[in-house]
Amino acid sequence: MKKGKAVNPELRPHVLVCDAIALLFQPYAKVVLHDLATETVVHIAGNFSKREIGEPSLLSEIGFKEADGVIGPYEKVNWDGRSIKSISAVLRGTDGKAIGVLCINADVSDFHAALRTLNALVRVPASSDKPESLFKEDWHERVNEYVQQWTTVRGLTISSMSRTDKQALVIALSSDGAFGGKNAASYISRILGMGRATVYKYLSEGSES
Repeated sequence: MKKGKAVNPELRPHVLVCDAIALLFQPYAKVVLHDLATETVVHIAGNFSKREIGEPSLLSEIGFKEADGVIGPYEKVNWDGRSIKSISAVLRGTDGKAIGVLCINADVSDFHAALRTLNALVRVPASSDKPESLFKEDWHERVNEYVQQWTTVRGLTISSMSRTDKQALVIALSSDGAFGGKNAASYISRILGMGRATVYKYLSEGSES
């Protein structure tokens, strides 16, 4: 944390705000306070860049206009190549005149790395077909996919289905041959959260209608 020796009295309360934000999100946040009167950096909290107190603000680089309220979020690159997500707030005095800019810079490079790792774990290459020898007899998966598609089309989830919904699904499964697998009734009753007797009852009622 670096503090300037002479901060505009109107900006001084914002110094603690900078420190608090940087402390809460350390080591991922750097907060810079700019004085528009001198167009210089007057305070830096959580500094992970090469910026220094007293250097020019260069606010034109973020498209600063005095009439602005909040600028961003926008992307930047740190000196060491880390990805930075930033947002800036224009600070005003009691007369409404812009007196400073508070810039919050979040180092998101670790989060990008985590996302790449997660994407690599869950991604299945487009050319990777399911092995026919492994899945051609896997009626469990076919039932799962059928139930997923049936509920999605109707905007339902298994937990939100009514008795009527479940009966309609059981009948639909039966019509498409889902009960041909060994112990299929037991499996379907488990995923729908009801007893096998209820499944057979729904099938019987469906055949009578």
